[in-house]
Order: sequence, then structure tokens, then C-alpha cells
Amino acid sequence: MSIRVLQINFKFNVPSGDLKNGFEPLVNDISAVPGLRWKIWIMNEQEHEAGGIYLFDDEDSVQAYLEGPIVAGLKAHPALSEISAKQFDVLEDFTTVTRGPMK
Repeated sequence: MSIRVLQINFKFNVPSGDLKNGFEPLVNDISAVPGLRWKIWIMNEQEHEAGGIYLFDDEDSVQAYLEGPIVAGLKAHPALSEISAKQFDVLEDFTTVTRGPMK
């Protein structure tokens, strides 16, 4: 199986500082997700949109994450809406040349 990128975006209706404080308890749980190589946390305060770009070892790891408790909590959170999750294959040869963090 090939490595996979997962992109999750959502809108938020609380001050960005409150959202960041809410993320803090999740950082260690997310870092311990099986098959996750890394996550980049993203936020556009002006548009009230946030999310993450994740690199997983394989599609099974992505599916387990999407079906797990962290994403379930995201979906149930009253301050979050318009949640989307997209998966992508990685073009490893090109990514390596352009210094993408593959390891």
C-alpha cells in the first residue's frame, strides 16, 4: 500500500484562541495515532476555517483515524461545522525532489 495524505477542513464559530486552547489536549493523542507520520495544523482566522494536513503510512491507517474517536469528537463539537475530509495518493518521486517531508 502507498502512503496517503488526508486533508480535513472545518469552519469554527468561536474565537481562534479558544479553538487553539481546545486543540491542546488532543496534540498527544493525535501524535500517537497508529500509522500517522505527521500532521500540519492549519488555520485561516479571517475565514474562521481550520484543519490539518496529515501523512499516513497507508489507506487502512487513514480509515481507522476517520472512524476513530478523535474524528468522532470533531464531528460532534458544537463550535465546528462544514467538516470535510479528502484523501490523496502521494507522488513520492516528485515530492522527494521538491523536499516534501516524506519521513
